[in-house]
Amino acid sequence: MKKYLWPSIKLTVLLLVLLAGIYPLFLAGVARLAPGKGGGVTVTHNGRVVGYENIGQKFTQDKYFWSRPSTVDYNAAGSGGSNKAAGNPEYLKTVQERIDSFLVHNPNVKKEDIPAELVTASASGLDPHLSPAAAYIQISRVAKARGIAPEKLKQLVDDNTKGPLFGLLGPSVVNVLKLNIALDELK
Repeated sequence: MKKYLWPSIKLTVLLLVLLAGIYPLFLAGVARLAPGKGGGVTVTHNGRVVGYENIGQKFTQDKYFWSRPSTVDYNAAGSGGSNKAAGNPEYLKTVQERIDSFLVHNPNVKKEDIPAELVTASASGLDPHLSPAAAYIQISRVAKARGIAPEKLKQLVDDNTKGPLFGLLGPSVVNVLKLNIALDELK
């Protein structure tokens, strides 16, 4: 037994120093090199921080583009999905309620035309992006609420659409917070 005790203690101390000391310090150093210095990339408007670039926010007024639904009410401290199967009756009821609400606020849209991302939450509940199609389908509601020509809003969505990484990886996306800030800045 003594033969194994001393090597076990040495290995425990070594791993403690490596995994509880050096490794976290290394990751903190790498994070300082990233945008936002490891604290997240903030979005400012009129000189004050209004949100984070990679955390979704709730928009419910008709004069704004709506974000993807969140099961955690956009709380980054408790991110997570509903963990309900696609056939779960409670989940299906929630999705149907979201569809009904969307159709009330967007009467010119047919149920089958609603992009799934506007009525289903992401896995983290914090997704800040929509597809361009999900933004386009909201244009008539926002145009009516603000008295802005739909063509102008389509151009605004296009201007705020970010293409795939390196032109190849992933879909085109629109950051809803940045889109709504640009919307507020329209004259």
